[in-house]
Amino acid sequence: MVVEIPKEAGGLMPQSQQNPVALVQAKLKEVENRFRGWLAKQSLPVEAAVVTTTSAAQGAAIGAFMGTLTGDASSLLTPPPNAANINPESMASLKQAQVLAGGPLVQARNFAVMTGVNAGISCVMKRLRGKEDVQSSMVAAFGSGAMFSLVSGMGGPNQAANAVTSGLFFALVQGGIFQLGQKFSQPPAEDVYYVKTRSMLSKLGLQNYERNFKKGLLTDSTLPLLTDSALRDVKIPPGPRLLILDHIERDPEVKDNRRGWRISGHMIHEAPESSDIDLRTFLSFLVS
Repeated sequence: MVVEIPKEAGGLMPQSQQNPVALVQAKLKEVENRFRGWLAKQSLPVEAAVVTTTSAAQGAAIGAFMGTLTGDASSLLTPPPNAANINPESMASLKQAQVLAGGPLVQARNFAVMTGVNAGISCVMKRLRGKEDVQSSMVAAFGSGAMFSLVSGMGGPNQAANAVTSGLFFALVQGGIFQLGQKFSQPPAEDVYYVKTRSMLSKLGLQNYERNFKKGLLTDSTLPLLTDSALRDVKIPPGPRLLILDHIERDPEVKDNRRGWRISGHMIHEAPESSDIDLRTFLSFLVS
């Protein structure tokens, strides 16, 4: 037996069709949107402080979880009794290993610093520059790496040099990741010629035939000129052809463009006929 509960719109919806996970996700998304809307209205210091705090809390949670999985292995990396006679570079490597092998508290601190500083600087740069690009990303990564080096004590005795080195390393890595993400997120150059076509096919549920349009070079500019034979040439079945042609006929923008093409073609075709009439009239006048 299916128990029916009222929907928000006033209708009825079977309880078995409701997805609790989807409802929770929608609620969380609504809360997130409200929080972002509130945050966008705040001043720069308030927004930067809130973003830094929340990001640091998230990073601390991730670091603590990773620390519980790896365990506190730093106790296994204790310096030898004659640590004073060891090469400074070797001691720096040992300290670096201790930082990376710390327990939940150490990892929570490290991740909180990295994520919090990165998010805070990114927020400030975005508000000041009005955009989020590779320069802003690298500046945020530099600050994150430098603070991580200072807090964790990673490296040798020269903390300032180590902070700059770590910051540069973080900035280069973040810049490379940002550029790769931009490269793979951008659509191919040819897709800009099929924006209206893709939208039309999506509305009709015929996305699978986009490659047919590309194969036949039927770009957006050719939509007003489409005919049944043109669609048949690119191997589109009769049913989808009828839907596409009907949509083009009903679309006001495409319909106006098609009317313009028809008027231009009619004028072009009529010109020779008018010229023939004038020529015949002139010849008749000469003969008479």
